[in-house]
Amino acid sequence: MRAKKSHYIQDLILEGEHEHQDFKYQITDARKIARSIAAFANNSGGHLLIGVKDNGNIAGVRSEEEIYMIETAAQMYCRPEQQVSFKVYNINGKQVVKADIAEAVEKPVEAPDDNGQWHVYYRVADENVLASRLHERILSAEESTASDPEDTATISYSGREQKLLEYLRTHGGITLDGFMKLAHISEESATKIVVALHGMGLLSLQYHDGQCLIVGA
Repeated sequence: MRAKKSHYIQDLILEGEHEHQDFKYQITDARKIARSIAAFANNSGGHLLIGVKDNGNIAGVRSEEEIYMIETAAQMYCRPEQQVSFKVYNINGKQVVKADIAEAVEKPVEAPDDNGQWHVYYRVADENVLASRLHERILSAEESTASDPEDTATISYSGREQKLLEYLRTHGGITLDGFMKLAHISEESATKIVVALHGMGLLSLQYHDGQCLIVGA
């Protein structure tokens, strides 16, 4: 792959790591990088800059080896497998690989942890976090709706839904456990309500201090 002589990459580096960008000094573990691919794919996509240290300094890489490792990660350690596109940039004689990950067509996307257990990851700010079980259900519901627009969740808008939405208006956010206690309902019932209201665009999820919060849309 011919390297592109462009300093566009330096402008990206100045942005730092964020929800749609991650720096990698080099790729040494295909399973580990699969978590980054899955996290971006479960969000709205993003890209990896390989050959860039965490502090933004350009170290450079041997592009063919990095591309091979990422392709292996996307195909063998992402379930379902993902497609990654690549561009190579030549910055002051050093090669930086930009690996673009699109939002997944089929969600949720899983990747294995260090023990080989498969999990759903999601990109939050500059980190890849384990998606909550509630979030997994929402991702699955979004996939179901995308594949069949008529297969939308139906809900009887009752006091429980009103209580949750009123709580969000006055308090800002609540955990699923908090909603279960607030409405005196089971985890499954609370999950179904949140998934349905999310599908209606009335609420969303937000990660804060390691917790998955239900917040107003």
